[in-house]
Amino acid sequence: MTPSASAPSAAPSALATDLPLLTLRGRSTLPVVQGGMGVGISAHRLAGAVAQAGAVGTISSVDLRRHHPDLMAASVRGDKATIDGVNLTALDREIRAAKALAAGMGMVAVNVMRAVSEYAAYVRQACASGADAVVVGAGLPLDLPELTAPYPDVALVPILSDTRGISLVVRKWARRGRLPDAIVIEHPRYAGGHLGAAKIEDLADPRFDFERVLPETQAFFKAEGIADGVIPLIPAGGINSHQRVRDLFAMGASAVQLGTAFAVTVEGDADIGFKRVLADARPQDIVEFMSVAGLPARAVRTPWLENYLKYLPKLQAVAHKKPRCTLKFDCLFQCGLRDGVAKIGQFCIDMQLAAALRGDVAKGLFFRGASSLPFGNEIRTVRELISYLLTGDRPAAAVTA
Repeated sequence: MTPSASAPSAAPSALATDLPLLTLRGRSTLPVVQGGMGVGISAHRLAGAVAQAGAVGTISSVDLRRHHPDLMAASVRGDKATIDGVNLTALDREIRAAKALAAGMGMVAVNVMRAVSEYAAYVRQACASGADAVVVGAGLPLDLPELTAPYPDVALVPILSDTRGISLVVRKWARRGRLPDAIVIEHPRYAGGHLGAAKIEDLADPRFDFERVLPETQAFFKAEGIADGVIPLIPAGGINSHQRVRDLFAMGASAVQLGTAFAVTVEGDADIGFKRVLADARPQDIVEFMSVAGLPARAVRTPWLENYLKYLPKLQAVAHKKPRCTLKFDCLFQCGLRDGVAKIGQFCIDMQLAAALRGDVAKGLFFRGASSLPFGNEIRTVRELISYLLTGDRPAAAVTA
């Protein structure tokens, strides 16, 4: 889209802030990004509400059929092609519903994991269905410019964690005549879900600290001849106060991204039971472990996770390659359970995340960031959260779901 006076922006009905707006592909929004969270945790209701408030709402593309009973019924006994097809239909529905809720405000993005087997199909569907941006993590999206070439107005945003990854992606894309429209810098020590480090021992490595990555990246941009502000930097992980937002802006950030804090809002797409698990979790309830994708992950120590970790040595001892995915579709390129890789996770991540979406504490895997939440264990609205992050105002009255 070519910038124009009529382009959607953070004005007039969005929340006010004295912080600079975030501009992506000619569109201006409030400098807050809601992170993508699957399975189904950030779907059209949450992403649409965030965009309607003038910020960037993000739909997670993974297994969205679980929000659509008709699509679940059509695929419950289906083969891989059937399940993959209905998930593309679900993604299309969710994007269009989120944009309808947004009513021209903010932006609606789609998060796609590079590690899923249907990565390319999800990216193409997101663009075809009208997503304003495609955000890719869980791997290096070196081919994203080619995949999105027919859709030059879609903003492209990789999620990376250190300067080395940033320099690799920027240089690779530059040779294709495209730069990232922004970069999310996710800190593995604080973020929830799959984390951008090779081993659990690496999570606290200082190379991931924003105080190091932001100036190093700015120095890299300068050396590459990339002017200030051309590629906005968006820190993610552990951001839970207005003061932290201001501190990060002072270091050169152009926006901030939060996941868990948005997951527990009134408008969040998950069951209230899911929100309560995340909101009530104490620091000692949060644990790091190796997920099925071969990446460290961070989640709440629920009965299911406690039991899984207890029996993990036995599961690893009998790990063996399966002829196919137990659910008949290959959600990950590498899956410890399906591929018999004993050193990483030995469970079906789709089934456990789907249980969490329903609020099933006995069976669910509840990804969560490590830090306290902006409103403690209270369930607040999207607008209250964004307003607090941008202004420091904390409404006295809590809103219950």
